[in-house]
Amino acid sequence: MGREASCTARVGSQNAEESAEVAALLESTTVVLRGAIKRKWDIAALRNLRVADEALLFEAGDEAVALALGEKEAQRWLKKLQTPPPTLAAKLGVSADNPALLIGPTVGALDPALAEALAHGLTGNVKAARMLVAVISKPGELERMADFHAQMICKTVWVVHPKGPGAFPSDAEVRSAMRGWGYVDNKTSAVSERLTATRYVKR
Repeated sequence: MGREASCTARVGSQNAEESAEVAALLESTTVVLRGAIKRKWDIAALRNLRVADEALLFEAGDEAVALALGEKEAQRWLKKLQTPPPTLAAKLGVSADNPALLIGPTVGALDPALAEALAHGLTGNVKAARMLVAVISKPGELERMADFHAQMICKTVWVVHPKGPGAFPSDAEVRSAMRGWGYVDNKTSAVSERLTATRYVKR
């Protein structure tokens, strides 16, 4: 979601109340306070979201929270907090009208989050596919994927691969190889705790 503001925060429970200037961050799944008051709440757990007296108000656990963001900014935060995040299928652009062809994984089962996202948007018809989704588990599979995609009409491929410091192949290795074959990367999306996806388009 990506909003950040410096504001006065009031965080209170039955036992005590704190009030201080903080940096408040609205992230994709959490609200974070940094500074004199430090907190991190899952957005899904927030209750009684509302705006009053130019502050964003909500309850989290046994705490009542007020962030003095100003009327306009508080309304923006409220709208974002109340808007469901896009599904992985929507992020990938996969649907029955915009189907993908899947290749991989060659090791293990398909990641459950990815399987759910692709459930209603897969095709086995190479000519009907609007994109290729390639699950890569080792570097040698990248070249095979590029050779396979070269036979397809569509120009778009999502490369799904492990993420994190120990990922193999790494994001940099995937990007270097894909760019070397004439692809341009233009979007990324987290798939799960273990996998990330990058969209490449053939020039």
